[in-house]
Amino acid sequence: MVVEILYQKVADDIKKNILSGTYEVGSLIPTENELEQKYDVSKITIRKAVEKLVAEGYLKKKSGIGTRVISNNLFNKLSKAKSYSSIVNESSNLTKQILTADVLATKDTPVKAESTNKNIVYIKRLYLLDNKPFIIVNHYLPNIDVADELQSLKNQSLYKFLRDNGQEINSFSDEFSAVNIDETDKKILQKQDNLALKRIRRGFDNKGKLIEYTESIYDSNKMPYKIEYEI
Repeated sequence: MVVEILYQKVADDIKKNILSGTYEVGSLIPTENELEQKYDVSKITIRKAVEKLVAEGYLKKKSGIGTRVISNNLFNKLSKAKSYSSIVNESSNLTKQILTADVLATKDTPVKAESTNKNIVYIKRLYLLDNKPFIIVNHYLPNIDVADELQSLKNQSLYKFLRDNGQEINSFSDEFSAVNIDETDKKILQKQDNLALKRIRRGFDNKGKLIEYTESIYDSNKMPYKIEYEI
């Protein structure tokens, strides 16, 4: 029983470091020996903690390389579907950067019909696949009033940011379509053609209130959009 309590505590702390960005997606966590020294526990405790996070979809072990962070999604353990970012990180390195963090008038955004607030938080991010532009992500958050804290998103996941600001997502809906992107997004993605995959994701709380509206533009020529399900 003592071992179970210890490995759970270690797993929780490692997960906290993943969600906060201390261990970034695509990076290697410390070695078993380093973790043993850090937490002052046995090797078996460390291995059980890591195995737990592997099972939850946060980590992936590679022989001769180490244990890599493949996801910082809070909802990994709630679904048997493996997220796209997790799949990408198993074979490539997916990194991100914030292009814009601002407050916009709701009337000028895609959520104007779904939000009663005058202004909303807007974040534009660029995901890079092995350092090449891959996905443009536009987040619209209709119930966040903390524009001065937006830069903290650089080192944590969107869902951790929402949770820290009192927003809990209970359900999602996704829509996919093929679109012709504008010249600005074409330039950002360094594409030769205008065709791209667009995903619209809506996140709701347990009362059906819109918490997140995200438009993502994928250069699927670099890697097809893929979802893996466990049955």
